This record gives sequence, structure tokens and C-alpha cells, in this order.
Amino acid sequence: MARRKKKSYTSWQFLLAFFLMLAIIILGYEWWNSHRSKFVHYAAFGISIPENFSIHGIDVSKHQQTIAWEEVEAMQVKNIKIGFAFIKATEGISNTDAQFYRNWKKSKRAGMIRGAYHFFLATKDGREQAENFIKAVDLDAGDLPPVVDIEQSFGVSTSVLKNELKEWLDVVENYYGVKPMIYTNVDFYNHYLNKDFDSYPLWTAHYFQYDAPHINRNWAFWQHSEEGRVNGILTKVDFNVFNGDSTAFRNLLVN
Repeated sequence: MARRKKKSYTSWQFLLAFFLMLAIIILGYEWWNSHRSKFVHYAAFGISIPENFSIHGIDVSKHQQTIAWEEVEAMQVKNIKIGFAFIKATEGISNTDAQFYRNWKKSKRAGMIRGAYHFFLATKDGREQAENFIKAVDLDAGDLPPVVDIEQSFGVSTSVLKNELKEWLDVVENYYGVKPMIYTNVDFYNHYLNKDFDSYPLWTAHYFQYDAPHINRNWAFWQHSEEGRVNGILTKVDFNVFNGDSTAFRNLLVN
């Protein structure tokens, strides 16, 4: 039997294969780099900010003490401006944030787009918590949808937590006529809520990411830092971005 000749490769074929692989790696990196967020450090804000997003905002509570909202609204560094503020309104079944009424009134007077959120206690009745929020918050046209902030289970079973949360969402939606938003971190959402709440707009916290929150569902807002600085606020403050353009943002607001 005749022995088959082993196929030999010339140096130019090796070079061609090498340059093809190199081109694929370079093109892949450029695609990835063009699709990830461009974080740029802003000394005035004290943090790096993802510039791929055009609408930036903050969230506040009594922990930010007395806020000079005119200074917040006026602050702009290059093209970065505070375009919205989520304000803590209530917690549990009876508590109202000590700064809520002042923040709610002063932020609107300063021309800020505002939203109110409720800190949810899984150990308390969902309907009573919704009624606490409704008693405190009057939404106007141009406000952001109501938000429920749920971050801890407090030892409650997943089924009970889901039932009480759904009760809050249903009561609030029926009262205001607008679908509420859920705020939580990525891990909590994946562990406790998952697909049962995918129909609700999501505002999620996920720090130290370089492109977007790593969650397998759509999201509306991303809280990317808790270390920001803003004129008119004495303490550090959370920074957020909206996942969309100005038209999508306007469409989200209360009519």
C-alpha cells in the first residue's frame, strides 16, 4: 500500500491563520468596547459615571439631611446634569420619612422631575403599607411612577414575601392608575422575585459593573454608585441612570 503524503503547511499559511485570529480578536474587542458603558471620572461628582446614558439622577432620604434643591438642579459638569430624583416617602405601615414633605415640595419647585418610593417591610401587611404610601404621596402629571423598595426578607418565607409585595403593587396601581416600579438589587431579585415580577418596571442596584446591571430581564433604572457628591447635598448620595432616551423617559412619567 502506498504511504500517504503528510500534509505540510507553509509559513505563509501559518501567518495567514495568525492574522485572521488576530483580526477576529481585535474586531471582537472593538465590538465589546463600543457596546459597554464608558465610565469617566468626574471630580465634581466624586465618582466615575457611565457616559453612554444621557439621563442621570439621584435618590435621597432623610439621611441626606436638608437639601438645597436649587443647587442640585443647577449643577452641570460638561453634559452630565441631575435629571431626576427619587425621594423616600414612607416605610412599613406607619412611618413617613422625616424629610419627605420638604423634599417633595422643594424638588418640584426647583424644576426637578421627582419620584416617591416606599421602603417595604416583608414582615408587615402589604395593603396597610400601600395605604401608608398613598396617604403621604400625591402624584402630579410629570412625576415618576410610584416605587416599592424591597431589599430584605427579614426571615419571611418567599411565598409570603411575594404575596405581600403583590398586594402593595396591586393597591398602589389601582389607586394611582399607573404601574408601580420595583427597586431592588440584582441578587435579591434573582433569589426572591424572579419571573413572577418581570412585568413591572425595574430599578436595580448593581455596583462595580462596567457595562450594565447583570440581570436577565429588561430594566428601567440602574443605581450604579452610592458614593456620589452633588452641590446642595451635604452627604454622599446614590447615582442612577435611565435606560433609554428622552422620549422613553417622558413616556414613563405620570400623565
